[in-house]
Amino acid sequence: METPIRKIICGKDPKNGFAFVVGQTIYGGGVIHAITQDGRAEQLYGRSRFLIYIENEDGILLWKAIDSMPVIVEYDIDLG
Repeated sequence: METPIRKIICGKDPKNGFAFVVGQTIYGGGVIHAITQDGRAEQLYGRSRFLIYIENEDGILLWKAIDSMPVIVEYDIDLG
């Protein structure tokens, strides 16, 4: 079972890195809908890649791909 990703922090220094959180409003309109790890990039090229999807008036769209960069992953877990 794959646990959904809730948040990623990108960059060599987590204190100064970029954070992306599901539900976060982005500049230009839209909300981060989902963050996924691209298993195909890992399998084909041996590279870690994360895909960030947004939801806006046009629907759900791929917004960013974080490729070959240090990333801290926070999973969405239910403790209740």
